[in-house]
Amino acid sequence: MKNLHGVAAIVTGGGSGMGAETARMLASEGCKVSLWDINTNAAQTVAEDIGALCVACDVTSSESVEEALNKSRQAHGPARILVNCAGILIGKRVAGKDGAADLDHFERVIQINLVGTFNVLRLVAEDMSKLDTVTESGERGVIINAASIAAFEGQIGQAAYAASKGGIVSMTLPIARELGKFGIRVMAIAPGAVDTAMMQQVPDDIRQHIGDEIPFPKRFAKPEEFASLALHIINNEMLNGEIIRLDGGSRLGPK
Repeated sequence: MKNLHGVAAIVTGGGSGMGAETARMLASEGCKVSLWDINTNAAQTVAEDIGALCVACDVTSSESVEEALNKSRQAHGPARILVNCAGILIGKRVAGKDGAADLDHFERVIQINLVGTFNVLRLVAEDMSKLDTVTESGERGVIINAASIAAFEGQIGQAAYAASKGGIVSMTLPIARELGKFGIRVMAIAPGAVDTAMMQQVPDDIRQHIGDEIPFPKRFAKPEEFASLALHIINNEMLNGEIIRLDGGSRLGPK
């Protein structure tokens, strides 16, 4: 899908970080962008800056996603592009100084990162499946989910996060296979360390250690580099059912 002028796009977690930069890039390509975020203050600021629609949405709630989808559809028409960036990063050891890990913590991370991603995907995909095709191959839409290299090399304290992103990785191919009959492509991007507000929560010494372990370039990825890759995936029709690492060649150690 190369001509994006007037194409409706939805970006979850669009109020900051990778979601915000992806929304900016899509808007610059002429897309009619809807920013879905539970933090509407941040999302509204981005939306006003790029001429997008801000929609309050809790990705873990079917009702909230259906309402957000209706608002976006009414404003821009059915979406042909979905980029799922909504997520949280919380570290917790399974058996730490304070005893066993809190089950609520594990469930919350899985619910937002994995269930939330699938919840949005399933409803937007249904909308996409009813659209007319836009390419000679019969493409109708593209879905890109944010995974993480933690899906492959989760570190100590990242059991919940790694499991949630591992779920996104594992469901990429089967969903791509299923939705292929509708001309809908499904991809995932697995970033390493990205310089976002989420990573600002990580202690400085750990951030320094992560940066030192990246072969090249020895720095965190920029949110706009995620956005640039997302745009390339949208433009390249042969990219489907795959996970692309965005990590400078890094592999996470145990800590």
